Amino acid sequence: MSRIKITNPFLKHLLLLPLFIIAVEPVLIAQNKVSRVYTTANHTDLRLTNSGSLVFKDLKQPLETQVCIFVDPDRKFQSVIGIGGTITDATAETYAILPKGQQQEFLKAYYDPTNGIGYTLARTTIHSSDFSSGSYTYIEENDAALKTFNVDHDQKYRIPLIKKAIAAAGGKLPFFVSPWSPPAFMKTNKSMLQGGKLLPEFRQAWANYFVKFIKTYEQLGIPIWGLTTQNEPMATQKWESCIFSAEEERDFIKQYLGPTLQKSGLSDKKLIAWDHNRDQIYQRASVLLKDPEASKYIWGIGYHWYETWTGSDMLFNNVKLVHEAFPDKQLMLTEGCVEKFNADSTSRWDLGERYGYSLINDFNSGVTAWTDWNMLLDDKGGPNHVGNFCFAPIHADTKTGKLIYTNSYYYLGHFSKFVRPGARRVASSSNRDKLMTTAFMNTDVKLAVVVMNKSNDKIPYYLWMAGTAAETVSLPHSISTIIIQ
Repeated sequence: MSRIKITNPFLKHLLLLPLFIIAVEPVLIAQNKVSRVYTTANHTDLRLTNSGSLVFKDLKQPLETQVCIFVDPDRKFQSVIGIGGTITDATAETYAILPKGQQQEFLKAYYDPTNGIGYTLARTTIHSSDFSSGSYTYIEENDAALKTFNVDHDQKYRIPLIKKAIAAAGGKLPFFVSPWSPPAFMKTNKSMLQGGKLLPEFRQAWANYFVKFIKTYEQLGIPIWGLTTQNEPMATQKWESCIFSAEEERDFIKQYLGPTLQKSGLSDKKLIAWDHNRDQIYQRASVLLKDPEASKYIWGIGYHWYETWTGSDMLFNNVKLVHEAFPDKQLMLTEGCVEKFNADSTSRWDLGERYGYSLINDFNSGVTAWTDWNMLLDDKGGPNHVGNFCFAPIHADTKTGKLIYTNSYYYLGHFSKFVRPGARRVASSSNRDKLMTTAFMNTDVKLAVVVMNKSNDKIPYYLWMAGTAAETVSLPHSISTIIIQ
């Protein structure tokens, strides 16, 4: 058996983690609790590193002067479906040029729950997006009957990677799919780019296209869990894009897409509406979900984080409001990444902190699933056929074939590795604004408490539960996941 040479020191550190855990005897603490702390911190070597255990002692009433994270596992909220990333054409094309060893390293890094970060959810595109080497569809021009439909384009890079990802994830990896634009002839502007709208006479043909795609992928051994109606339906982009007002999306779903999925035996697929930013999420959700004929087909509302980054909690309240107003519908972040790639900036610490900030606030607002954008990009932040280069958690050095891990990989791992499908969010709160927190009870009754510190300060604090507390420290610009059982 050949040995894989791991070239990235951070991943080497992570891969040694299980051996380190075995070597350390768990510390029994008050009320039979056993804990381990995993930490990622700036200006240290800590990257998802087992950094010790906590000792809980009696503390009935904390003082006002004591910094505390309060956790109440008895108060449970939404269940988690999964956390993952997107296999775009760009990801698949970049993966294909890696040496075999780095290909295996990539799959293990993302999908191995022990030696990686254990992704459990995935997204892919319906034909091209900006993160493709060029625009394409699965039919010939003007073929509204879809007689020429085939996914031969995807067979070269994307489908082989998807199948390897499913295998690496243990044989089960729920996928949802999203279109960036209908074929050019179906649109008002006769282009897949620069917005435009779906022409009324092609609404049924476009609904049929979804069905063709899902059934074709499933025939190829790729089960599809869900779909979104339209990626970013209010954005006119220089890349693939298409505009749907709230009323237009509502009517397309209730008159075409929903009934077509149902008639085609695909009513079990999770139909996700909106798939755009937090800023207008309530307006879109209210138009869609107040209409009972549209609402009956809609499983949930998806959203992105672009154009909404303010550094405050304000726009997360929009997500929470949708959750409160329509509690029978699911919420998920369907896409996010840090834009404006610069090859000299892959070590920026704020890359990961933006992920941590979003993940904590999104889950605390009622989200049940969370998917990152590109899982892997090259050392230019692409390929991207319109120059919209972005950051990914992992980049490939195309000259050496080595993988470059940004700290966003580790920040994501503090959730995906420890918050498993079926986990339920539980009550957690912080009494100081420099510490952020969320917490989850997994199905194996392991409690995962996430604590993030974006400040420059080293902050001693107490983790308090049911009259007991453990003293610990949050390092500057750090994130920790505390596992308690």
